[in-house]
Amino acid sequence: MASKLFYSGPSLSVLHDDYAARGRIDTDAPLVSTSHLVVDAPVGRVWEVMADLASWPSWSSGIEIVELSHVRPGAPFRWKMNGVTLRSRFAVVDTERELTWTGTFFGYKAVDRHVLEPIEGGRTRVTIEESLAGPLLPLLYGQGKLRANHERWLADLRRAAEAGAQA
Repeated sequence: MASKLFYSGPSLSVLHDDYAARGRIDTDAPLVSTSHLVVDAPVGRVWEVMADLASWPSWSSGIEIVELSHVRPGAPFRWKMNGVTLRSRFAVVDTERELTWTGTFFGYKAVDRHVLEPIEGGRTRVTIEESLAGPLLPLLYGQGKLRANHERWLADLRRAAEAGAQA
């Protein structure tokens, strides 16, 4: 437990280049979560909603985009989630397949992966996995809270994508 309590993980550049850009999270991090759901919309529609960061505040509560240029590997963006400012940088932008970034807040480091998989019936399986590391993090933010944020995000994404698919 003590090793997880003080674990800060690899440097942000290593986390970005050797983990996120290669489609993986830091499985040694003290907080790791994976969630998925099925969206009743084609993968192209889900990607359209997910990759349009400027629209996130219109369909996901607690999200604010502070600074955004291009959605492409290496491009930075700043955003707020529930009032907390995050500084992020895209690692993987693979149209209709994967959107991954690294980010920092209060000195903590994260890898967020969103993977899309087309499935039978014109539907899409969306998987989100995240690793979060930094000293004393487990005392401040727990696994349950991370998973709850993922579940809320996925439900919001599903509503937005399915609403657009019906239009």
